[in-house]
Amino acid sequence: MRQIKQGVYAVGAIDWDARLFDRLIPLPDGTSYNSYLVRGNEKVALLDAVDPTRSDILIDNLVKLGIAGIDYVVAHHAEQDHSGSLPDVLLLYPGAKVVTNPRCKTMLVDLLGIEDDKFITVQDGEMLSLGDKTLKFLYVPWVHWPETMATYLQEDKILFPCDFFGAHLAAGNLFVDDEAVVYESAKRYYAEIMMPFRRQINANLAKLDDLEIDIIAPSHGPVHDRPGFIIDAYKDWASDTVKNEVVVPYVSMHGSTAKMVSYFVDALIERGITVRQFELSTVDIGKLATALVDAATVVIGSPTVLTGPHPCAAYAAFLANALRPKTRFASIIGSYGWGGKMVEQLAAMLPNLKAEILEPVLAKGEPKDADFAALDILADRILAKHKEIGIAN
Repeated sequence: MRQIKQGVYAVGAIDWDARLFDRLIPLPDGTSYNSYLVRGNEKVALLDAVDPTRSDILIDNLVKLGIAGIDYVVAHHAEQDHSGSLPDVLLLYPGAKVVTNPRCKTMLVDLLGIEDDKFITVQDGEMLSLGDKTLKFLYVPWVHWPETMATYLQEDKILFPCDFFGAHLAAGNLFVDDEAVVYESAKRYYAEIMMPFRRQINANLAKLDDLEIDIIAPSHGPVHDRPGFIIDAYKDWASDTVKNEVVVPYVSMHGSTAKMVSYFVDALIERGITVRQFELSTVDIGKLATALVDAATVVIGSPTVLTGPHPCAAYAAFLANALRPKTRFASIIGSYGWGGKMVEQLAAMLPNLKAEILEPVLAKGEPKDADFAALDILADRILAKHKEIGIAN
C-alpha cells in the first residue's frame, strides 16, 4: 500500500513474475493489478479489485491500512483481472455496495454471480459523495470493453480510468520515474488491446478536455503525475497520422522468401524508409503489434504451403486485421513451388485494414533477377505512396 494523496492509497498488487496475460499476450516486464482506496470523512470507496490470483495481497493491504469498513466498491470494468477478487472483498466487507453502470452490472452477475441487491448503478456524469471527497463517474466505452467507465476524484483532481492509459509494467515506484520505459510499455499495451478501438478512444479522449487532471491512476502500471505525457501519447497513437515506416513480418521455409525479404528491406532502407522486420516463427507478438501503431505500410512475406500461406504468415495477417492499425498501404511478397493462391488468401484476410493493396511480388522457387527487379519496383511504389501523403521526401 502506498499513498497517492491524503486519503488516497494504492492497495493493489505487483506481479513481477507474470509472463503471459490471458494466455495470449507476452509480458516481458511483468504487470500490476491496481486497486485504489479513497477515504472520505464520511464514506470509504475501493476503486476496482485485483486479479483473483492476487486477492490475498489486496486484502492484506486493506487490513494493514486499518480499513474496518468499505461502503462502496467501484467496478470500472468487468474483466476478471480487475473484478475477480470482488467476491473476496464483499465477503470481508459485507456492507459494501458495488457501484457500476448497468451494463457492467449485468456482466459482473454473469461472470461472478454477485447478487442483484449488492449493486448501485450509476449514469454517465453521476456523482457520489464520500463527505469531503466526491467521485464523478464517466462512461468511456470500448477502452477496451463496451462497459468500461472511469472515475474522477474532484477535490484531488485524480482520474482513475481503469485500462485506459495503462501499461503492463511491474515497477517498484508508485509514480512514473522513467518516461521512456513507460512510453514503450504503454504503447505496447495500446497496440495489443486498445488499437482496434481507435475511433472510440478519440471520442473518449475528448470527454477529458473539460477535466482538470493532476494525476492519472490506471489499472495497470505506474501512476502518472504528469498526465499530459500519456494523454499526448494516446492522441498521437489514435490519430490518423502515420510515419514513413514499413513493417515486414515474414517467414521462410527453404530460404527463398528470406532472400526476397533481405533484398526488399535493403531497397527500402536505400530509399530512406524506416523498416521493422519480424521473423514470424520466433516473433514477440507484442513487438509486432507495437510496430503496427505508426507504420504507413505493411508487407507480409510468406512461402506457399499446400497452395496457401504459411500458418505463421496467416496468423500475422489475422493479427493485423484484428488490431486494425491505421496502415495506409499493404502488399505481399513470397515464393511458391508449383502453384497456389497464397497471395489471394492473405489479401482476403486483411479487410479491416482499409489499406490500398499494392502489386504483390511472387517468385517461383529461388528469386531471380526479374523478381529482384519487381521488388525494386514495389519499393519505388511504396516511396511514391508515402510521398503522396506527405511523410517522405
